[in-house]
Amino acid sequence: MDDELSGKYMQKKDAIEKRLLDFKNVFRNCSEKELFAELCFCLLTPQSKARICWRAIEKLKENGKLYDGNEKEILAWLAGVRFNIGKSSYIIEARNMFHDGTDFAVREKLPPDGKEAREWLADNVKGMGMKEASHFLRNIGFEGLAILDRHILKHLHENGVIDEAKPPGTRKKYLEIEGKFRAFSESVGIPMDHLDLLWWSQEAGEIFK
Repeated sequence: MDDELSGKYMQKKDAIEKRLLDFKNVFRNCSEKELFAELCFCLLTPQSKARICWRAIEKLKENGKLYDGNEKEILAWLAGVRFNIGKSSYIIEARNMFHDGTDFAVREKLPPDGKEAREWLADNVKGMGMKEASHFLRNIGFEGLAILDRHILKHLHENGVIDEAKPPGTRKKYLEIEGKFRAFSESVGIPMDHLDLLWWSQEAGEIFK
């Protein structure tokens, strides 16, 4: 293992493991509404700061608009979120998909296998590509799915894993980079999910979600 990478990892290993356990407990213990809120958070995050997106979701949960507000009412709470008009419509469409008329039903729609669940989300949820689907699934406890955001791509490039820190434009390319990421994580002895949080925290300054 690279000594510098190993040192940085060991400094944060306990915090990373705790955070990943938190994610597992989301799927085990949280309500369907909480799972839906996590999905909406991941719909908001592209090209936006995670903390700003999560604050917006928390406000929408508190006032109930995440669950019953119209597009205009949701949009009113998305200040600071980029492309918020389109993203407010994504929330409405996702709500229509995951609400069965009586309550939210996220668990029953998701295939139990992580890779299958990701494919299903990317195919069926508007505004959710491979990255956002991976992000959501990781945040509710699934393992082994790469979240190829700009932070991760930057570190993969710096470590010689990929030739350029360019977002994958196709699903095939996404899976290709994910495979290289997985192989690198195995070569350095750090699980891919751990590396993701380590590198993300180095750029964002915290281990968040």
